[in-house]
Amino acid sequence: DEIELYPQGGRGRIRGIQIHGREVEEVEAGHRTAINIQGLDMDAIHRGEVLATPGCLRPSYMLDAEFTYLSSNKKNLKNRARVRVHLGTAEIMGRVVLLEQEEGAPGDVLNVQILLEEAAAVWPGDRYVVRSYSPVFTIGGGTILNPCVSRKRRRFRDENPQIFQAYRAAADELAIFHLNESGINGLTYNDLQILTGVFGKRLSKVLRQPLSQRRILLVDSERQWYVGARIMTVLENNAIEIIKQFHQDNPLKEGVGKEELRSRLQQGLEPKLFQLLLNNLTKAGNIEQEQSLVRLSGHEVAMAADVSGIQREIEEMFRVAKLNPPTTKEVMAHFKGQPEKLLREIIETLIRDDRLQRISGNLYFHRQCLTDLEERLRAVLERDGEIDAQGFKGLTGLSRKFSIPLLEYFDRRKLTIRVGDKRVLR
Repeated sequence: DEIELYPQGGRGRIRGIQIHGREVEEVEAGHRTAINIQGLDMDAIHRGEVLATPGCLRPSYMLDAEFTYLSSNKKNLKNRARVRVHLGTAEIMGRVVLLEQEEGAPGDVLNVQILLEEAAAVWPGDRYVVRSYSPVFTIGGGTILNPCVSRKRRRFRDENPQIFQAYRAAADELAIFHLNESGINGLTYNDLQILTGVFGKRLSKVLRQPLSQRRILLVDSERQWYVGARIMTVLENNAIEIIKQFHQDNPLKEGVGKEELRSRLQQGLEPKLFQLLLNNLTKAGNIEQEQSLVRLSGHEVAMAADVSGIQREIEEMFRVAKLNPPTTKEVMAHFKGQPEKLLREIIETLIRDDRLQRISGNLYFHRQCLTDLEERLRAVLERDGEIDAQGFKGLTGLSRKFSIPLLEYFDRRKLTIRVGDKRVLR
């Protein structure tokens, strides 16, 4: 079997196991054991290190723990006292942070965070002993509750007792706690094994009920990546508020783009988690998805009377202009005093309603004018078989500024195809 050396991380393979010179297939804790390891230099292995399956431990400099300060001690324990922490056969210097007391009295059972000067690899439930720095004598010990804390805890916070109470809960509740603590990053199956100290099929059994109750959500079955339902609820509520605000700020738009929503919702939000969120909201009837857009269920573009008048006037400008449409700047100048954002949204609405067509950049034509031109162009091509740029100019009376983009538009429409410097019917 392959093994890993913790906390330094070297790997090797077990070639044999002996107890008192006798070959065995497996060994339990408490036996004096010799292990023949291939791939690791004996000089690289030090007292106190741990041999275990690769990936089943995570070295950490911070541990949350329950600590019993022996009643035989003559003095109170001060916060951040420098001590010797004994984990297995390792002795590591560290400090004990008292999270809920100014000092620990003899006989107290305390919730503490241990800050180590060297990394340690342990599991929840592992026991440890603490000795004073100098003179050296045993002052207490306890049980590891969280073997890989991600941040230093602030003292006297209201949530500290609740966190330590969660550490002592049943395995399923402990898994839910760690998932909610991890936020949008979630945890993999292996992460949960390390944080709960429950491995293999036992953990699958532990997770079965929370998954069926949707207190835990499986985001990615391939990666075995989970998030807490509480985190998803927060994301869903925030998403609804963002979409609602978007509708208020952009009354002429059908919905917010999915990528815009994802970036506004949470920086670094994983696409698979975001898609699960959208699917949940859609299934619940809160939102509707249409290609790349998301909107609240039942949302319709609502246009005020004055805006509706501006829209009709803009459309009329393009209809009357026929094949010499106004530029965007000319439209803005005509409606001087109206917000530019509003005018652009009205133009986008006209495009969406198929009354205007964007040809290129800021060049727009009225849909009916393009339909009429398409019929004339088709008739010429059916009669003559081909048309060049000069012939198209003669047909329309347009300069190259308009004629070239229009020819390219009809190519994209698959009405025509370019052959050399001429166009023919596709």
